[in-house]
Amino acid sequence: MTRNTAVRIVTLISALWLAGCATDKGAPPVEDPAQTQGVGTPGPVEGAPLPAKDSKADLLAKKRVHFAFDSSTIDEESRAIIEAHAAHLNANPQLKVKLEGHCDERGTREYNLALGERRAKTVERLLRVMGVAANRITTNTYGEEKPLDPEHNESAWRLNRRVELIY
Repeated sequence: MTRNTAVRIVTLISALWLAGCATDKGAPPVEDPAQTQGVGTPGPVEGAPLPAKDSKADLLAKKRVHFAFDSSTIDEESRAIIEAHAAHLNANPQLKVKLEGHCDERGTREYNLALGERRAKTVERLLRVMGVAANRITTNTYGEEKPLDPEHNESAWRLNRRVELIY
């Protein structure tokens, strides 16, 4: 092997190693394009105050939990909303809650009814884990039948993928 060939191999290995380090292999896959909204916008400036977290009253005022496309997984924001409602229900044992699962219009009617039910059941399970008795929770699914926004675009679909908490 000549010195020139050895230099090329070392350069190639270094370039590949650096390229591999530049990828974010630990990042979760993005389920839908709406998840990339705001990418490229600057984050908080060092030393600047962080945005305040929602108070319990603010979270309790939120009666909708939204989901990613084709998902029944609860994100951190939704979990905080559900925790506030669980605390409210635990403090008020006479209250009952109805959970309505909804989807966007994509997918078959049957698939969307099943997905809406999975979403409602996911919220129900979390409420139960947080101490709310099962006999105080009812679930229902509407699939795509009751959209909040009737438009046919990502913004509307994002709003329509939800579970509503009704007292």
